[in-house]
Amino acid sequence: MSFEITGKLIEKYAIVQVNDRFKKREFVIESKESNNGMDFKDFIKFQLTQDKCNLIESIQTGEEIKVSFNIRGNKWEKDGKTSYFKNLDAWRIEKSQ
Repeated sequence: MSFEITGKLIEKYAIVQVNDRFKKREFVIESKESNNGMDFKDFIKFQLTQDKCNLIESIQTGEEIKVSFNIRGNKWEKDGKTSYFKNLDAWRIEKSQ
Protein backbone atom coordinates (compact mmCIF):
# COMPACT_ATOMS: atom_id res chain seq x y z
CA MET A 1 0.00 0.00 0.00
CA SER A 2 1.44 3.39 -0.93
CA PHE A 3 0.82 6.86 0.48
CA GLU A 4 1.69 10.46 -0.42
CA ILE A 5 2.38 13.49 1.74
CA THR A 6 3.53 17.02 1.02
CA GLY A 7 5.78 19.06 3.28
CA LYS A 8 8.92 21.13 3.65
CA LEU A 9 12.29 19.40 3.75
CA ILE A 10 13.75 20.09 7.20
CA GLU A 11 16.78 17.80 7.31
CA LYS A 12 18.57 15.30 5.10
CA TYR A 13 21.24 12.99 6.39
CA ALA A 14 24.24 11.32 4.79
CA ILE A 15 24.03 7.86 3.27
CA VAL A 16 24.78 5.13 5.82
CA GLN A 17 26.29 1.85 4.61
CA VAL A 18 24.64 -0.57 7.09
CA ASN A 19 26.46 -3.61 5.74
CA ASP A 20 28.05 -4.75 2.47
CA ARG A 21 24.61 -5.29 0.87
CA PHE A 22 22.45 -2.54 2.40
CA LYS A 23 22.58 1.26 2.52
CA LYS A 24 20.04 3.86 3.60
CA ARG A 25 19.54 7.61 3.85
CA GLU A 26 17.07 9.37 6.13
CA PHE A 27 15.34 12.72 5.77
CA VAL A 28 12.71 14.72 7.67
CA ILE A 29 9.82 16.81 6.38
CA GLU A 30 7.54 19.22 8.20
CA SER A 31 3.89 18.69 7.35
CA LYS A 32 1.29 21.29 8.35
CA GLU A 33 -2.42 20.79 8.90
CA SER A 34 -5.11 23.25 9.94
CA ASN A 35 -8.16 22.25 11.96
CA ASN A 36 -10.75 24.62 13.44
CA GLY A 37 -8.43 27.59 12.99
CA MET A 38 -5.50 25.89 14.69
CA ASP A 39 -2.29 24.92 12.89
CA PHE A 40 -0.58 21.64 13.66
CA LYS A 41 2.92 20.61 12.57
CA ASP A 42 4.24 17.08 12.24
CA PHE A 43 7.90 16.22 11.73
CA ILE A 44 8.08 12.97 9.82
CA LYS A 45 11.24 10.94 9.21
CA PHE A 46 11.51 8.80 6.07
CA GLN A 47 14.18 6.51 4.74
CA LEU A 48 15.50 5.88 1.26
CA THR A 49 17.25 2.58 0.58
CA GLN A 50 19.67 1.15 -1.96
CA ASP A 51 19.40 2.80 -5.40
CA LYS A 52 16.84 5.33 -4.07
CA CYS A 53 19.35 7.02 -1.70
CA ASN A 54 20.14 9.78 -4.21
CA LEU A 55 16.52 10.84 -4.81
CA ILE A 56 16.86 13.62 -2.22
CA GLU A 57 20.27 14.85 -3.45
CA SER A 58 19.00 17.74 -5.60
CA ILE A 59 16.42 18.90 -3.03
CA GLN A 60 17.47 21.77 -0.75
CA THR A 61 16.44 22.27 2.87
CA GLY A 62 13.32 24.46 2.98
CA GLU A 63 11.90 23.29 -0.35
CA GLU A 64 8.36 21.93 -0.56
CA ILE A 65 8.24 18.32 -1.74
CA LYS A 66 5.75 15.52 -2.30
CA VAL A 67 6.90 12.15 -0.96
CA SER A 68 5.46 8.84 -2.14
CA PHE A 69 6.13 6.09 0.39
CA ASN A 70 5.22 2.67 1.76
CA ILE A 71 4.85 1.67 5.39
CA ARG A 72 6.98 -1.33 6.32
CA GLY A 73 6.83 -3.15 9.65
CA ASN A 74 9.29 -5.64 11.07
CA LYS A 75 9.52 -7.99 14.01
CA TRP A 76 12.83 -8.40 15.82
CA GLU A 77 13.61 -10.94 18.53
CA LYS A 78 16.66 -10.91 20.80
CA ASP A 79 17.32 -12.39 24.24
CA GLY A 80 13.74 -13.63 24.52
CA LYS A 81 12.26 -10.18 23.87
CA THR A 82 10.24 -9.27 20.83
CA SER A 83 10.24 -5.75 19.39
CA TYR A 84 8.29 -4.30 16.50
CA PHE A 85 9.29 -1.32 14.43
CA LYS A 86 8.15 0.49 11.32
CA ASN A 87 9.82 2.36 8.51
CA LEU A 88 8.40 4.88 6.09
CA ASP A 89 10.16 3.85 2.88
CA ALA A 90 10.15 6.67 0.33
CA TRP A 91 10.30 5.61 -3.31
CA ARG A 92 9.56 8.87 -5.14
CA ILE A 93 10.24 12.53 -4.30
CA GLU A 94 8.97 15.45 -6.36
CA LYS A 95 9.34 19.19 -5.85
CA SER A 96 5.94 20.80 -5.19
CA GLN A 97 4.68 23.45 -7.56
